[in-house]
Amino acid sequence: MRALLITGPVGVGKTTVAEAVGDALAAASVPHAVIDLDRLRQRWPSPADDPFDLELELRNLSAVARNYAEAGAHRLVLAGVLERRADRSRYAAAAGAKLTVCRLKADLSVIRKRLVARHHDSALQWHLNRAEELEKIFAEAWVEDFVGDADQPVAEVAQDVVTGWLAAERV
Repeated sequence: MRALLITGPVGVGKTTVAEAVGDALAAASVPHAVIDLDRLRQRWPSPADDPFDLELELRNLSAVARNYAEAGAHRLVLAGVLERRADRSRYAAAAGAKLTVCRLKADLSVIRKRLVARHHDSALQWHLNRAEELEKIFAEAWVEDFVGDADQPVAEVAQDVVTGWLAAERV
C-alpha cells in the first residue's frame, strides 16, 4: 500500500486536489481510495488537550485504511493538515502504507478569496487566521516531500501532484 497525504493551510484546495488525483488514478485503472481526514475527526467537543482531534483521526484512519486495503485499494489519497514532522510516522502507521507528503501552497490572497466564497459566517475570520498560522507552521516544520503550486487550475495541480508523488516514491 502507498499513501499520499496532501496537506496545506485551510482553503488551499487539499480536498479538491485529492479528488482530482483520485480521478487521475481511476483513469489509469489504479485501485485507490480518497479520504478526507477532516471527516474522520469531525465531532464536538474535541478534547481540551487535543483541539484538532488528531488521536481520533488516526484511530479512524487506521480502521478505514484497513477496510479499503481489504477491498482492494492499492493507493490511498489523503487530504488533511499535517503540522508536525514527528507525526508523519503516525500517519504512515495508521494508513498501513509508505507515506509521501505533498504540501500545497498558494498565495494568501488566493486562499482568502476561496475562504470568503466558502464561509459567510463568523467562522470566516477563524479560517483566515488559521490559514496564516498554518503557513508559518509549514515554513518551519518541513513536513513535506514536495510542494505543489495550488495557484493554478485544479487539473494542473493534480497532474503536478501525481508527478511529484511518483518522483518522490523513486527516491
